[in-house]
Amino acid sequence: MPATTRTEHDLLGDREVPADAYYGVHTLRAVENFPITGTPISHYPDLVRALAEIKMAAARANHELGLLGAEQAEAIVAACREIRAGKLHDQFVVDVIQGGAGTSTNMNANEVIANRALEILGHGRGDYAHLHPNEHVNMGQSTNDVYPTALKLATYSGIFRLVEAMGHLRAAFQRKADEFRDILKMGRTQLQDAVPMTLGQEFSTYAVMLAEDEERLKEAALLIREINLGATAIGTGINAHPRYAAVACRHLAEISGVPVVTAPNLVEATQDCGSFVQLSGVLKRVAVKLSKTCNDLRLLSSGPRAGFGEINLPARQAGSSIMPGKVNPVIPEVVNQIAFEVIGNDMTVTFAAEAGQLQLNAFEPIIAHSLFKSITHLRQGCLVLADRCVDGISANREHLEAGVRNSIGIVTALNPYIGYANATEVAAEAHRTGKGVAELVEARGLMTAAALAEVLRPEVLTQPRLPATAG
Repeated sequence: MPATTRTEHDLLGDREVPADAYYGVHTLRAVENFPITGTPISHYPDLVRALAEIKMAAARANHELGLLGAEQAEAIVAACREIRAGKLHDQFVVDVIQGGAGTSTNMNANEVIANRALEILGHGRGDYAHLHPNEHVNMGQSTNDVYPTALKLATYSGIFRLVEAMGHLRAAFQRKADEFRDILKMGRTQLQDAVPMTLGQEFSTYAVMLAEDEERLKEAALLIREINLGATAIGTGINAHPRYAAVACRHLAEISGVPVVTAPNLVEATQDCGSFVQLSGVLKRVAVKLSKTCNDLRLLSSGPRAGFGEINLPARQAGSSIMPGKVNPVIPEVVNQIAFEVIGNDMTVTFAAEAGQLQLNAFEPIIAHSLFKSITHLRQGCLVLADRCVDGISANREHLEAGVRNSIGIVTALNPYIGYANATEVAAEAHRTGKGVAELVEARGLMTAAALAEVLRPEVLTQPRLPATAG
């Protein structure tokens, strides 16, 4: 019978590792030590690919610098190439939340790559005399430069997928803005009637808000490009070749396609989590504004008869187990909940970054978990909101136009023509009697019917215009 385990040794002694596992003893202990979320790092494939890209860049750099033999370097590169292509991700088994500043994640990568490289060289898994996880795969590296660099590569990719999804949602809102451009309605401030606007103007604001935040995310990505690879333990570069940082950075940029740059001060870069705090803050900004937009959609669609009832959201599922015919705004509601989560994640990132001490922040695993969740969930939320909600929104045109006709708020448009005092009296009488503002203005002889018709045209009510005299 073939052996079901193999013996591996570490600082604490010997352990039996499953014979078919590509991970080793360090990973095994981490799995035992951190049964926290049940979410392994393989749940975030961007992170796994980033680790493989870093190890590939390191092997090429160390070979170029004459420190790693061609055969070993080629085997490491080949193993990393497979992982980048999606293979062996199931072997990245340590929990995403872990003590040790990410050491377990780094060692999980080192062991999987080493054991696959050993197979490529014709040796058995665990036969580390020929190629070692620490000595060869981790050459010139430390968890303290590998892990934050991997986080930055992974989040960089995620940022631009999120930007793309936001662009998709923005386009959906812009299509509705164009579709609704001639539908007049009452704007509101503090939930009270304000002045007229078009429904298209209202929907255009949602598109503009998204466009602004797309740019803020791109700005945050610029900070994410700065890496500390080559810093090793605390930023002094101990145990690395003097040229390693520059050479590894060049190879990493070529491999990953991310325009990474080496931080000017590696000691500072190793302890500072400022770029993660900045990114998290921008994600919170996106979440807050997206949630506000969803609040608006829920409010504008409330009813269908006892609420605002200005727009109709597409019906996606039955809304109640007891109330027949009820349909709820489930898509905006789920996006609201994503936003709540992202805001909480930002608080987690803030505390974790603040808790760093001296030359290292030990809490980057929770920063990674929080950022990955925020980016992933926001992206999915944008896609779902666009495809399952915004694209199917319709307007209740007659109801909106009746609201304008019946609103006391249009008296503001007449203020330049009849004066504030007269406008106030008209508004009060309209509120008291239920009569229309235009009707009362004409009855009082303040404006003619023709002048009122001119002033109350949609194009006049919804944009700046030079003042005219009352007729």
